[in-house]
Amino acid sequence: MFADRVVLYCRAGDGGNGCSSFRREVYVPRGGPDGGDGGDGGDIIIQADENKGSLSNLVGHRHWNSERGQHGMGSLCTGRCGKPTVILVPPGTLITDLKHGHMLKDLQQHGESVVIAKGGRGGRGNTRFATPTNRAPRESEEGQPGEYREIQLELKMIADVGLVGKPNAGKSTLLSRVSRATPEIADYPFTTKYPNLGVVSLGFDHEFVLADIPGLIEGAHAGVGLGHDFLRHVERTRLLVHLVEPAPMDQSDPLDNYAQIREELRLYDAELAERPEIICVTKAELPDAATCAELLREVTGKEVWLISAVTGKGLPELKRLIIQRLAALESATVPAPAAVPEVYEIQTDREV
Repeated sequence: MFADRVVLYCRAGDGGNGCSSFRREVYVPRGGPDGGDGGDGGDIIIQADENKGSLSNLVGHRHWNSERGQHGMGSLCTGRCGKPTVILVPPGTLITDLKHGHMLKDLQQHGESVVIAKGGRGGRGNTRFATPTNRAPRESEEGQPGEYREIQLELKMIADVGLVGKPNAGKSTLLSRVSRATPEIADYPFTTKYPNLGVVSLGFDHEFVLADIPGLIEGAHAGVGLGHDFLRHVERTRLLVHLVEPAPMDQSDPLDNYAQIREELRLYDAELAERPEIICVTKAELPDAATCAELLREVTGKEVWLISAVTGKGLPELKRLIIQRLAALESATVPAPAAVPEVYEIQTDREV
């Protein structure tokens, strides 16, 4: 099961109570107070783990409670602190506070973490209250309660390249041919119900992460056909590969289908319409593929590539092109080195 949104109820551990006790030992006159402090409660931490692919492991476990701190004891024994609770999520998870409505953290890298609920502080024992004028204090503190927070986790997959297009355009088949991913493939639309990721390698030096975004339809920007659930995974990609089917099963016009997907991207997020894209006409073995590619070139004014995931035509060239485009995007985002200030030699008549 794939899950990309879940609500969690997190309660950190309470702090332990401080102890009020006195030394009562033989040959120790006026032993005085010896109550220890209570231990701190355990925190609740959310950490990104690259071995996680979705939030499905959290669907059946929404209430998280951390261990409370142990109470203080006599003989100046401090209570044990509660163990923190660590919740593992995939990179690309956004954490939102439901009560206040603001985002707490965007976990993008493996190992990044954030404390969602802070454990309560342990109470002080009566030893802490001893003063020269109050040598036998009997007061002690109770531990503070741990924080409680309701949060929403939302997964936006982090991929270098995203495959977009109409249903049954061949996105899953292409992903299975260029990577080791095994998405569900069938000869009917909407086979893919959730995004799939695959790592594409080119030689030993180059690789990128490719995401198969489920098919988009008209009105996807407004949520039609789970459009919101699919489109938000495109936001993290740096490059789009737009697949166009030359002979759709519903007898629609391929050029209209291309324009429709572009419009849905623009309506959902105007920045997506400006994102670099590679246009590919799939199923190049079909007789109408070459004509469709030529018409797309005339309408868009962009280069259009003919590929076939069945025969393998154009796939090596497509992978090399993606590597080149990603390298160009990386070089464009690298800041220019700061200018080195000129050094002027100071002339002086003073002898050293």
